[in-house]
Amino acid sequence: MNKENKYKTLLIAAKVLIYKDVDDIANMANISRLIMEHFPNHWIGFYRVQADKLILGPFQGPIACTSINFGKGVCGAAWQTKQTQIVDDVHQHPGHIACSALSNSEIVVPCIRGNSVYAVLDVDSTELNAFDETDQRYLEELVTYL
Repeated sequence: MNKENKYKTLLIAAKVLIYKDVDDIANMANISRLIMEHFPNHWIGFYRVQADKLILGPFQGPIACTSINFGKGVCGAAWQTKQTQIVDDVHQHPGHIACSALSNSEIVVPCIRGNSVYAVLDVDSTELNAFDETDQRYLEELVTYL
């Protein structure tokens, strides 16, 4: 199955898994696992906005950084700009926060309600250039379900 069809299948499953009457943490936990099942990557998870920091939320993968400042690293940049960040080589990205030396590329999608970012979805790969516009399009749609 090609990438686009895998994402279409993932979105169908996500609609079934996400419940509006539970808190974000429960939905984020299931969604991070769902993504890992369809697209195994090094790290997949959420950072939630709490006051002036991103705080680690549900994730799949190795131990992660617990907090990230506004505008710092790829996650902080997605929060600040309210735009998806795709980094082909994190080692070349100024200010990259290396939670794992095995991460080589990354996509971070802001989760927005109203006009405010309340979380970011972070996906790290051990491969360089792992993410593209297809990942961006489908992951952006996915976070709107939350």
